[in-house]
Amino acid sequence: MSVRLRPIAPDDSARLLAWRNSPAVSAYMYTDHLISPAEHDRWFAGTLAASDRAYWIIEDDGAPVGMANLAGIDQTRRRCEWAYYLGEASVRGRGVGAAVEFVMLEHVFGGLGLHKLWCEVLIDNEAVWKLHESFGFTREALYRDHLWKAGRFQDVVGLGLLETDWASVRDACADRLQQRGYAAGDLVLETTKP
Repeated sequence: MSVRLRPIAPDDSARLLAWRNSPAVSAYMYTDHLISPAEHDRWFAGTLAASDRAYWIIEDDGAPVGMANLAGIDQTRRRCEWAYYLGEASVRGRGVGAAVEFVMLEHVFGGLGLHKLWCEVLIDNEAVWKLHESFGFTREALYRDHLWKAGRFQDVVGLGLLETDWASVRDACADRLQQRGYAAGDLVLETTKP
């Protein structure tokens, strides 16, 4: 089993729009409407041009299955935020998300040399915030009624991971991945910018 993250390319646009509008992905995004092609085109153009963000297509054994990104990459303050989703239902529950998390943490703390990575997760997305916690993230905030979505206010969990937190759990996380069939050489992140 292999997981590769490659920078997004213009040919990925239609696939990303389909994923962003799929109920399984959009249920956990901040947007709550069907994303039009014009709105998506504006967003996608921004992803290709932004200097403080980076986006990757997640591939599982060569097949595109999701998207990961870093945003607000700040080398001065040595922090950024991140998010990812698996757009293909067939890979959920197989450890692909954990493999993506490991690769991204290695990149943030080893490749970019940042001090902190943080994220926000809808409280209803328990599987994801528990996955983050299993990789050493600490719940730093509970934003009550933070988001109006699906006709109701929803809480959001704020999580953070420091480079020292990652150093203390990294080997155990690598062992867990290996037990699921992912060896270090099977996890690749390609980058053309931060």
